[in-house]
Amino acid sequence: MHELALTEGIINIINSQQEQEGFSRVLEIRLRVGEYSGIVPECIREFFPIAAKDSAAEKAELVIEPVRAAFRCLDCGYEGEIERKSACCPVCGSTAVRLTAGREFFVESLKVE
Repeated sequence: MHELALTEGIINIINSQQEQEGFSRVLEIRLRVGEYSGIVPECIREFFPIAAKDSAAEKAELVIEPVRAAFRCLDCGYEGEIERKSACCPVCGSTAVRLTAGREFFVESLKVE
């Protein structure tokens, strides 16, 4: 249930930005959530109304953009997706792969007025 704490953190970021920039309300919040981030987007959506209550983001649209996992093979240099079950390079079969995308979790943008 760490998604509630993360969602509250998003609202804290928005409150901080509101103090700095003086906007009255948030129309849209765009998040980037990686496939391997360990975060469940549906839980963020569920907790958002609770965390945003009585804030500038209370009626904001929440847009969650998934980030697909990408890997780099340390043996042949392949970059791209790999099959989860095999966890090996689809080109050379090596298991020496490194995650290069898919752990992200951040506020991409805010649309405010």
